Amino acid sequence: MMDDNWSVQDAKNRFSEVVEAAREKPQTVTKHGKRAVVVMAAAEFDRLKKLERRNAPSFKEHLLNMPQDGGTFERLKAKLRDPGF
Repeated sequence: MMDDNWSVQDAKNRFSEVVEAAREKPQTVTKHGKRAVVVMAAAEFDRLKKLERRNAPSFKEHLLNMPQDGGTFERLKAKLRDPGF
Protein backbone atom coordinates (compact mmCIF):
# COMPACT_ATOMS: atom_id res chain seq x y z
CA MET A 1 0.00 0.00 0.00
CA MET A 2 1.15 3.53 -0.77
CA ASP A 3 1.79 6.13 1.91
CA ASP A 4 -0.63 9.04 2.39
CA ASN A 5 0.79 11.27 -0.38
CA TRP A 6 -0.38 11.05 -3.98
CA SER A 7 0.42 13.06 -7.08
CA VAL A 8 -2.62 14.32 -8.97
CA GLN A 9 -1.92 11.87 -11.78
CA ASP A 10 -1.61 8.91 -9.39
CA ALA A 11 -4.75 9.99 -7.53
CA LYS A 12 -6.67 10.18 -10.81
CA ASN A 13 -5.43 6.79 -11.98
CA ARG A 14 -6.01 5.10 -8.63
CA PHE A 15 -8.94 7.07 -7.24
CA SER A 16 -10.63 4.04 -5.68
CA GLU A 17 -7.43 3.31 -3.74
CA VAL A 18 -7.24 6.94 -2.58
CA VAL A 19 -10.83 6.72 -1.32
CA GLU A 20 -10.20 3.44 0.49
CA ALA A 21 -7.01 4.78 2.08
CA ALA A 22 -8.83 7.98 3.12
CA ARG A 23 -11.24 5.90 5.17
CA GLU A 24 -8.28 5.05 7.41
CA LYS A 25 -6.45 8.39 7.42
CA PRO A 26 -6.44 11.62 5.38
CA GLN A 27 -4.68 11.43 2.03
CA THR A 28 -2.73 14.37 0.60
CA VAL A 29 -2.79 15.02 -3.14
CA THR A 30 0.03 17.13 -4.54
CA LYS A 31 0.19 19.15 -7.73
CA HIS A 32 3.58 20.21 -9.06
CA GLY A 33 5.10 18.93 -5.82
CA LYS A 34 2.95 21.15 -3.59
CA ARG A 35 0.03 20.12 -1.40
CA ALA A 36 -3.20 20.77 -3.29
CA VAL A 37 -6.01 18.94 -1.47
CA VAL A 38 -6.64 16.46 1.31
CA VAL A 39 -9.07 13.57 0.85
CA MET A 40 -10.62 12.35 4.09
CA ALA A 41 -13.42 10.15 5.32
CA ALA A 42 -16.83 11.82 5.28
CA ALA A 43 -17.33 11.05 8.98
CA GLU A 44 -14.08 12.86 9.84
CA PHE A 45 -15.07 15.83 7.70
CA ASP A 46 -18.47 15.98 9.43
CA ARG A 47 -16.76 15.81 12.84
CA LEU A 48 -14.44 18.70 11.95
CA LYS A 49 -17.31 20.85 10.60
CA LYS A 50 -19.32 20.22 13.77
CA LEU A 51 -16.32 21.20 15.90
CA GLU A 52 -15.83 24.33 13.80
CA ARG A 53 -19.48 25.36 14.27
CA ARG A 54 -19.31 24.66 18.00
CA ASN A 55 -16.24 26.88 18.39
CA ALA A 56 -17.49 29.68 16.14
CA PRO A 57 -18.79 32.77 17.92
CA SER A 58 -22.54 33.36 17.70
CA PHE A 59 -24.03 36.42 16.05
CA LYS A 60 -24.78 37.78 19.51
CA GLU A 61 -21.13 37.34 20.52
CA HIS A 62 -20.03 39.17 17.35
CA LEU A 63 -22.27 42.10 18.23
CA LEU A 64 -21.14 42.18 21.85
CA ASN A 65 -17.48 42.11 20.80
CA MET A 66 -17.78 45.13 18.52
CA PRO A 67 -15.60 48.04 19.62
CA GLN A 68 -17.55 50.53 21.65
CA ASP A 69 -16.38 54.09 21.21
CA GLY A 70 -19.34 55.94 22.67
CA GLY A 71 -20.73 56.67 19.21
CA THR A 72 -18.02 59.18 18.32
CA PHE A 73 -15.48 58.91 15.56
CA GLU A 74 -13.02 61.21 13.91
CA ARG A 75 -14.54 62.83 10.86
CA LEU A 76 -12.66 63.05 7.62
CA LYS A 77 -11.35 66.58 7.14
CA ALA A 78 -11.31 66.29 3.35
CA LYS A 79 -13.33 68.55 1.13
CA LEU A 80 -16.43 66.88 -0.34
CA ARG A 81 -16.26 66.42 -4.07
CA ASP A 82 -18.60 68.19 -6.43
CA PRO A 83 -21.18 65.77 -7.87
CA GLY A 84 -21.03 67.71 -11.15
CA PHE A 85 -24.71 68.53 -11.61
